[in-house]
Amino acid sequence: MEEVFKNSDNGLLEFFKREMGFCSPRIFSRRMSASETLIKQIDLYGKLTGHQGCVNTVEFNSTGELLVSGSDDRQIMLWDWAARKLKFSYPSGHLDNIFQARIMPFTDDRKIVTSSADCQVRLSQVLENGSVETKRLSKHQGRVHRLAVEPGSPYVFYSCGEDGFVQHYDLRSNSATKLFYCSSIGENNRSSSSIGLNSIVIDPRNPNYFAVGGADVYARVYDIRNYEVNASTKAGSPVDTFCARHLIGTHDAHITALAYSRTSELLISYNDELIYLFQKNMGLGPHPSSSPSEDLHKLADAQVYSGHRNSQTVKGVNFFGPNDDYILSGSDCGHIFIWKKKGGELVRLMVGDRHIVNQLEPHPTIPLLASCGIEKTIKLWSPSSNAVSPLPDNVQEIMEANRQGREDHSRVTLTPDVIMHVLRLHRRQARVYIERRYNREDVESDNDDDEGESYVLGFSDGGPSEEGGNSRECNIS
Repeated sequence: MEEVFKNSDNGLLEFFKREMGFCSPRIFSRRMSASETLIKQIDLYGKLTGHQGCVNTVEFNSTGELLVSGSDDRQIMLWDWAARKLKFSYPSGHLDNIFQARIMPFTDDRKIVTSSADCQVRLSQVLENGSVETKRLSKHQGRVHRLAVEPGSPYVFYSCGEDGFVQHYDLRSNSATKLFYCSSIGENNRSSSSIGLNSIVIDPRNPNYFAVGGADVYARVYDIRNYEVNASTKAGSPVDTFCARHLIGTHDAHITALAYSRTSELLISYNDELIYLFQKNMGLGPHPSSSPSEDLHKLADAQVYSGHRNSQTVKGVNFFGPNDDYILSGSDCGHIFIWKKKGGELVRLMVGDRHIVNQLEPHPTIPLLASCGIEKTIKLWSPSSNAVSPLPDNVQEIMEANRQGREDHSRVTLTPDVIMHVLRLHRRQARVYIERRYNREDVESDNDDDEGESYVLGFSDGGPSEEGGNSRECNIS
């Protein structure tokens, strides 16, 4: 307790306010959950075992009571995470690896939407008798990495795919409509070809706005009110764009993940680059290439988070804490990185996977998070340790190795077309492996020491490897 006082602002005063009735238990809990000491006590709480392939997505329901997961095995699993037990599972109906699964709010946890490498978006309905019906809602012309559910809506959500299209869904009519495609930004702001999309997120403070990111350096923000919700093949017109200043006009990176904070801050994670936090007033406007260079220099620098490496997979990024006080990311080195949002200081570094950590999902109300990666298990993390853990002794070596890997890889310039070609090549190679793997009589267990070899990702600093085609798509989860 003494450590909490030392490491949280006015910790003793907060306890006094609670005891005197000046601070509600809920407010007290939220304030203490942001304690740096609590973050340093985060340790492995438990594992959820059941999937037979890489776990690509973990999401809590709106109350935080359930956790849903999807995997390369094409199964959807719902977990009572507190008891560390599987409630039930079912085949998703997808023909390829599941990339995301979301429980629609206010549906009694009976409606689950999923996206996959098979280009489909599907709806699962849990019936009263416990059986599950699944059906296809739409199909993109490329893999569908991400879904975004409108906050508080049991009906409305969006998808984005490698075909560059953003689609809108309303479960009241079971309709799926194309809003627009996301076009690359050329010279003189002329729209050229579409760019593949990896991420879509909705601003929680104003759900009319949503941001997308993919195979170039710009995160684009759109206003749904500018679009008729009917079929469209037109290029979208963003109301704002965000990009790390030194990447403007380059092809040196692409976006793997986005996240909005509760106060509309936008977090951007770049492939083989760093993570950047943008305030709402730090946008480049709808036409970034027309902004005078002197105006760009007037923009405040985004907050940077470094030390990890995001190269071999399409990793997520997230906020953590009651007031989004921390930033979370996985890494190619198998570690979980937790930084202070303000200032970017690394405060926690944990081994999260024997190979690569891809996704980190915070619980909606308590200081707990779920992680997944190349292993077949889901890991749960909470401040359950009695000890306050410092950064490991080899933290500088880990960060330096990641930095060196980024610099070595950055010598090769990848255009958006090349990036999407490489991802499509991985998909074809992975399909061959999937067919071969599912013909096997037995599936290796998650604890098999040789498992990592079959999941080695197929794109290394030196280029594609022949064995890397056997990655089972973990490389783009």
